[in-house]
Amino acid sequence: MSWPKEMSGHHGMLQLSLSKMGLWLMAASPWLLLLLVGASWLLVQVLVWTYTSYDNARRLRGFPQPPKRNWFLGHLGLVPPTEQGLRDLTQLVTNYPKGYMTWMGPITPLVILCHPDLIRTMANVSAAIASKDVVFYEVLKPWLGDGLLLSAGDKWSSHRRMLTPAFHFNILKPYMKIFSDSVNVMHAKWQRLVTEGHNRLDMFEHISLMTLDSLQKCVFSFDSNCQEKPSEYIAAILELSALVAKRHQQIFLHKDFLYYLTPEGRRFRKACHLVHNFTDAVIQERRRSLPKEGIDDFLKAKANAKTLDFIDVLLLTKDEDGKGLSDEDIRAEADTFMFEGHDTTASGLSWVLYNLAKHPEYQERCRQEVHELLRDREPKEIEWDDLAQLPFLTMCIKESLRLHPPVTVISRRCTQNTVLPDGRIIPKGVICLISIFGTHHNPSVWPDPEVYDPFRFDPENIKGRSPLAFIPFSAGPRNCIGQTFAMTEMKVVLALTLLRFRVLPVEEEPRRKPELILRAEGGLWLRVEPLSASPQ
Repeated sequence: MSWPKEMSGHHGMLQLSLSKMGLWLMAASPWLLLLLVGASWLLVQVLVWTYTSYDNARRLRGFPQPPKRNWFLGHLGLVPPTEQGLRDLTQLVTNYPKGYMTWMGPITPLVILCHPDLIRTMANVSAAIASKDVVFYEVLKPWLGDGLLLSAGDKWSSHRRMLTPAFHFNILKPYMKIFSDSVNVMHAKWQRLVTEGHNRLDMFEHISLMTLDSLQKCVFSFDSNCQEKPSEYIAAILELSALVAKRHQQIFLHKDFLYYLTPEGRRFRKACHLVHNFTDAVIQERRRSLPKEGIDDFLKAKANAKTLDFIDVLLLTKDEDGKGLSDEDIRAEADTFMFEGHDTTASGLSWVLYNLAKHPEYQERCRQEVHELLRDREPKEIEWDDLAQLPFLTMCIKESLRLHPPVTVISRRCTQNTVLPDGRIIPKGVICLISIFGTHHNPSVWPDPEVYDPFRFDPENIKGRSPLAFIPFSAGPRNCIGQTFAMTEMKVVLALTLLRFRVLPVEEEPRRKPELILRAEGGLWLRVEPLSASPQ
């Protein structure tokens, strides 16, 4: 068939265009395929998220929830980390005493437990079923590594068993002298400050340094004299704690690669490097000093000489197969102890001094108890056997830990469906928050929960109360391994402080600030009044 001349030209151009299009399609097909695969994956993810969200909403229908801000934000910002946020939380617990749920955005549910009956289930299941949720703890990983706080599964179980002897009372007994020495330094500093006309002191600032001083001696047998002069290592610990607390609130900076692009991220890496180098140097020096043979005799000799520290115990501990901890594991556990041991104890001590300043009648009764105990003793030091002879002081500490728990919440992710005693189910994969603060302020558990009343912990009043009504050190298999260490230090510090100083409130009420631990905005300020000469 022949084409007219003018159509032949058009036909040729059409053929040329089609051939070019074919070449373009052949060249573009990998990109189109990639785009198609990407769009399909995204669609599948959206469908899975949508179905999971719908399924979770259906299965969590038994949990009441407060009104959402809107469909997209859900309940984000419902309880901000402020004084007002804690008041709002107290009201939520009053409204929903058996627990409730919230939504982080449109598709992520949170179940909040604030009653002993419900917490019992989470406390009794194994650590594998209710594992620590990475969302709430991942910002600590670059600093603390795989220590007890952040590890999971078999590694956590093995390390927990291996570290338990480190907190045996035979190990803790020699630490009593360290606690006394550190608090003596703090009191001498207070005495000087008062003499110079500075009787208003920030408890957090002074007590944090004092607890770090004690910890450095207990963990590393190292005296940096950090209460009297600047210490690069201690400054790095304090900076890391502050940076972690701030980053925890900035969810968009939880990813390391983004955080390290910021000035604060670069400061964090520098401080981490300094802290890790210090710990590594101590471990290497200590390994070189260990004898090749007769380690048991070496251990006994150090224990008898009362020079056994946390690093020694970590170096010498073995699992069931005779395998010890690696240097990396030892560093993680030592750094974890330094972090957890200073902030939480400093918070607990600061708030108990505040509560006793607000209730001088309880403060005076504690003081008389200490006076009676140490009446004919010189120097005035608390010994191990004295700890059981301070019942009222212990009641005051516990009531303060109830009213102002250092850690306000812990999170767990259910790795399988978890059935609560009332039949409600927490679905697999859902994050569950155990609200320590909410439980301690739940009016269905504690009558008049906002009142500071040490007699709640009188032995007669404890009878019949669930042990899970009071959980300042968490509960269940992942409870705080160092709680005896912490309570011992708090008793020693509080007893000697009340013996030498009267604490008085300042005009302004502190505004609570729940970060990783419970702080006060701008510090927790009290007036101190010397009762007798502090150690010089």
